[in-house]
Amino acid sequence: MDNNTLNASLLLWTPLAPLLGSLVAGLLGTAFGSRLLGRRASQGATIAGVLLAFLLSVWTLKGVLVDGARFNGTVYEWMTVGGLRMEIGFMVDGLTALMMCVVTFVSLMVHIYTIGYMQGDPGYNRFFSYISLFTFSMLMLVMSNNLLQLFFGWEAVGLVSYLLIGFWFERPTAIFANLKAFMVNRVGDFGFILGIGLLAAYTGTLNYTEIFAQAAGLVAQRLPCTDWLLLTVICICLFVGAMGKSAQFPLHIWLPDSMEGPTPISALIHAATMVTAGIFMVARMSPLFELSDTALSFILVIGAVTALFMGLLGLVQNDIKRVVAYSTLSQLGYMTVALGASAYSAAVFHLMTHAFFKALLFLAAGSVIIGMHHNQDMRWMGGLRKHMPITHATLLIGTLALVGTPFFSGFYSKDAIIEAVRASHLWGAGFAGFALLAGVFVTSLYSFRLYFLVFWGEERYENNPDASHGHGYGHAPSESPPVVWAPLVLLAIPSVLIGFFTLMPILFGSTLGDAVFVDAARHAAMHELQEHITSPVGMALHGMVSLPFFLALAGAALAWFMYVFRPATAASARSLFESLGIYQILEQKYFLDWINEHVIAKGARMLGQGLWVTGDRGLIDGALVNGSWKLTGWIAAHVRRLQTGYLYHYALAMALGIFVLMSCFLWLGR
Repeated sequence: MDNNTLNASLLLWTPLAPLLGSLVAGLLGTAFGSRLLGRRASQGATIAGVLLAFLLSVWTLKGVLVDGARFNGTVYEWMTVGGLRMEIGFMVDGLTALMMCVVTFVSLMVHIYTIGYMQGDPGYNRFFSYISLFTFSMLMLVMSNNLLQLFFGWEAVGLVSYLLIGFWFERPTAIFANLKAFMVNRVGDFGFILGIGLLAAYTGTLNYTEIFAQAAGLVAQRLPCTDWLLLTVICICLFVGAMGKSAQFPLHIWLPDSMEGPTPISALIHAATMVTAGIFMVARMSPLFELSDTALSFILVIGAVTALFMGLLGLVQNDIKRVVAYSTLSQLGYMTVALGASAYSAAVFHLMTHAFFKALLFLAAGSVIIGMHHNQDMRWMGGLRKHMPITHATLLIGTLALVGTPFFSGFYSKDAIIEAVRASHLWGAGFAGFALLAGVFVTSLYSFRLYFLVFWGEERYENNPDASHGHGYGHAPSESPPVVWAPLVLLAIPSVLIGFFTLMPILFGSTLGDAVFVDAARHAAMHELQEHITSPVGMALHGMVSLPFFLALAGAALAWFMYVFRPATAASARSLFESLGIYQILEQKYFLDWINEHVIAKGARMLGQGLWVTGDRGLIDGALVNGSWKLTGWIAAHVRRLQTGYLYHYALAMALGIFVLMSCFLWLGR
C-alpha cells in the first residue's frame, strides 16, 4: 500500500471472506450438502471469514486515517448498455472504512455469541451461513462506488433478513413477520429504484462521483409535465427507500415484528447493519441532498416523528426484545433528524456509537432470555442482578449509553444531534428540537423501566402462568456461559469509551473528511456546533447542567419510583391512561398495523381481485383470447357455406365480381 491508493485485492477479500464462510457452512454443513461438515467446522469457517474481514477493515481504516489512502475504481465491468456502464466497484474513504469496521466488529461479536445462544438448535449451521451471508451483503453495500452495486447490496440484505426473521419457519408468527418485513421494504424500494432511475436517465451514469459532478446541473430542471424540481423529487424518492430500510414512520411497522427471529439477528440487523443502511445512503448522497431544502425538511420532520412517537410505544411493551426494538426505531429517528439538519457527520457518529450499545442491549436481552429459559415477558422477571451479575452490569452500561449519560458514548452523539438541530434554520427544525428533547425523557423512562423490571424488585419468575407449559422454572436463573457474556463485555467497552475518543475526529476532524458534503453557507448547523464543542471533557461537563441530562435523570427517577419504590403506581398510571384512551392507542401502535392489514392490504386484494375478474378473465381471457377464436369460428362457419364445390357456382361468383369491379371503375371515372 502506498500513500494514495489501497490494495484492490485486499479490499476484494473483505466481502469475499464472509461469503466464502457462508458458502462452506451453507453448502457443506446442511442437508443440502449431506452435512459433510459438523457444527465446529461450520462455525469455524464463518467466524474465520468474518474475523479476516474485520482485520482487513481495521487495516483499511488505518490506511485511510493515518496514510491518507483512498480507493475509487472498478473491480469488474458487467456490461455496457448504450453509454450506461454497469459494474462492480469500490469507493473507500473515511465513511466507508468506518462502516466496514463497525459492521464486521458487531458481526464478529454476534457470530461468537451465536455459539452459545443457538446451541442445540437443529438449524445451527444454516444460521451461521445466513449471518455470514448477511455480512457479505452489507459490506458490498457500504463499499460500493455506484448505485447498481448499492442496490444489489440493498436488496441482498433485505433477502437475507427475510430468511433470518423467518428462521424458525415452523412458527406462523415468524412467517408473518418475515413476509411483513419483505412487503413493507418493497414499498420503500419502489421509491428507491425510481430515484436511481431518474438519476440514470438525467445523468447517464450510475457512478457516484460522476453523478455528484453533474448535481449542480440538475438543480434548475423540473420533472416533465410538472412544476416539481427534479432534484427534490430524486432526493425524496431516494429517502423513501431509506424510510423502508431504516424503519422510518410510517414504514416502520416491520421492525418490531422482526423480533420473531433469534436474538443474535436482532443485534445484527437492528444495531449496526441493515437498519442503518438508509442512514449511510443519505450521508453518501449528501452532495445531492444539500441542494434541496425541501427534501431536507421532509427528512427532518419524518425523523422527528419517528424519534418521539416510536419511543412512546416502548413504554407499553412487555416483551424485553420489543422494548429494545422500539428504542432502535427512536434512535434511528435521531439519526434521520441529523441528516435533515445537514449534520451528516453527527448522524454517522450516532450510527457508530449506537451500533455498539444497541448490539450490547440486544445480546444482553438474549442472555436474560437464556437465563429465564426463553421467557421474554418482563412481568415475570425481577431480582436477576444477583443471579446474572455480568449480564446485569453490561445491560446497565448499555442503558446508560442509550439514555445519553455524560461520558458514555451515546451522550456525545445524541447531544451533538440535539445541538445541531437547535442550530438549524430549516423548516421543521423547531418541531424536531422539541421531539428530540421529549424523546430523551421517554427513552430514559422505558429504558430504566426495562432495567428495573428485569433486575430489581421481587423475583417473579416462579409466578409465571406459562411456567407449567414447558418453560422449566424448577431452578433459579443463572449467568450465561462465557461464550455468551464475553461478547457483552467486549461491546460494553466501546459503549463507554468510543464516543469520548472519536468525538472530535468524526464531527470536526478528518475521519469523514470529503466523504460527506455540507453547504456551510446555507446550512450552518455543524459550523455553529463546532463553536460550542471544544473537547469531550468540556462537552460532558456542560452536559451535566443541560436540559437533556435533567430530562434523562427525571425519566430514570420516575421509572425507579414506579417499578421499584412504589410498584402500585404503575398499575394506577395504566388505569388512568386506559380511562383516557391513551393506553389503547399506544397498545394498538397507533392502529397502523390495523390500517395496514384491514385497509391497505384488503384494498390491494380487492383491487387485484377486481382487475383479475374484469381485466384478466373478462377482457383478456373473455374478449381478446376466447372472443377472438369464437369470432373466427363464427365467421368460418358461415363463410364455408359458400364453398359448394360446383363449377357453375364459382363461374357465377366470378361474373358477379367482374360486374361489381367494372361498375366501380365506371362510377369513379365520371
